[in-house]
Amino acid sequence: MISAENLTVEFSGSALFKDISFQINEKDRIALMGKNGAGKSTLLKILAGERTPTRGVVTVPKDTVVAYLPQHLMTEDHRTVFEETAQVFNYIKEAEKEIDRLNEELSTRTDYESDDYMKLIEKVSALSEKFYAIDNVHFDEDVERTLMGLGFEREDFNRPTSDFSGGWRMRIELAKLLLKNPDVLLLDEPTNHLDIESIQWLEDFIKESAKAVVVISHDKKFVDSITTRTIEVTMGRIYDYKASYSQYLILRQERREQQQKQYEEQQKMIQETKDFIERFKGTYSKTLQVQSRVKMLEKLQIIEVDEEDTSRLKLRFPPSPRSGQYPVIAEGVGKSFGEKTVFKNAAFTIQRGDKVAFVGRNGEGKSTLVKCIMGELDFEGKLQLGHNVKIGYFAQNQASLLDENLTVFQTIDDIAKGDIRTKIKDMLGAFMFSGEAIDKKVKVLSGGERTRLAILRLLLEPVNLLILDEPTNHLDIKTKDVLKQALKEFDGTLIVVSHDRDFLDGLVTKVYEFGHQKVKEHLCGIYEFLETKRMENLHELERKNTK
Repeated sequence: MISAENLTVEFSGSALFKDISFQINEKDRIALMGKNGAGKSTLLKILAGERTPTRGVVTVPKDTVVAYLPQHLMTEDHRTVFEETAQVFNYIKEAEKEIDRLNEELSTRTDYESDDYMKLIEKVSALSEKFYAIDNVHFDEDVERTLMGLGFEREDFNRPTSDFSGGWRMRIELAKLLLKNPDVLLLDEPTNHLDIESIQWLEDFIKESAKAVVVISHDKKFVDSITTRTIEVTMGRIYDYKASYSQYLILRQERREQQQKQYEEQQKMIQETKDFIERFKGTYSKTLQVQSRVKMLEKLQIIEVDEEDTSRLKLRFPPSPRSGQYPVIAEGVGKSFGEKTVFKNAAFTIQRGDKVAFVGRNGEGKSTLVKCIMGELDFEGKLQLGHNVKIGYFAQNQASLLDENLTVFQTIDDIAKGDIRTKIKDMLGAFMFSGEAIDKKVKVLSGGERTRLAILRLLLEPVNLLILDEPTNHLDIKTKDVLKQALKEFDGTLIVVSHDRDFLDGLVTKVYEFGHQKVKEHLCGIYEFLETKRMENLHELERKNTK
């Protein structure tokens, strides 16, 4: 359906990727994988026609509808949520107007036998055939269903888009793309701004209704659930697997082991050849053999081994200073902004060593309660921190608090203590800082790079209560695995706000659900909680249907 041939992208003479070719076929559901900076988003932009490659061509058949969701964009400010989303159906009204205009022209013309008149009839017929094939009766219902699936409430429909944060605007753009019913859907990190329920809804939509899909995502569960093919971008080339992400990981490891074996065999052969040349270079009877081997080495293509998988690197927190038995106790806690109540009468106790998740739809108060615990917001009720509680806090704005005049290496070196100092470069590598990147000043880092550095810095501080608010949004899957393993072995107390089910799975044993102005405790892991919620929703549906 879409063909990419010999694509090359170069920056200042250096190739991001070179001469890569592949096809996207009907019903393909492709995960585009690779470490940050490998060129995934650039490749997606080229497929979307948003960017031109240095060389190569993308061929898209006529009438193929391609819809692209970038990581960052803004919607119009002067429309309501419903109006903005319904813009996708404007072509129906435009088509109707054009048919009316052409019919009016036909009724006033009298050159019935002319070629122009016949062409006009053919044009009206073709447009009318397309127009009447469209089911335009239910598009209001389609808009409503899609918006609600992505987390909007019915009362949000008539609010202006300017009322909403960038994450919610992104959902509006996603709704518009899904309603286009495109032949090819290109999604760059679609789950970053979605809550768990909305991610599940999007998964179901893609599996049941989408045609061809290419997705970049660091949400392992989401990728595994929706994709059947994995294209890895690495070291300037691609590897194409007819496999899901989990299967690809196994195949990739096998490929790397094979490469390593071939590389070692080749290096052994090169050394033996060099030894032969050195030994016999002055021997007349061996001149031809020596020259032959020199030429062979000059022409030899060196086998490259793909990048080292740093996910096995283990990071360990420094030992936690002992806190009291109950680091956080909440009694009747509530928070309102003006007339809007976010939550009320929240009551819970977090024990020393607990690892808990705050989950729920965006805007229900997860980050607000974290800020109350941190003392950044006033609130109703009582929030008590236990004896000797030392908090390590990561919020979305944490990256902006780093010293911009330090280098990446200095930022970590300043806080590392003891044996961990010998592994600073390894740790930076695990968080995607290697080579010249460790000498960059913080001031020149991107938002994602600053976020990764802020998290790594936090890992090295001796604290006993870690509070992490959406820590995984800018981490790739390997780096998330490194962080998750470190958090599992952390001997203090953990509160994590996250929408990433795979990250929370096996990490937390208690879930606090935020919704409908309440904070509800669930003594279980994330998947047990999700299964419970799904059953509750089904029972509610059954009750509604029997009324």
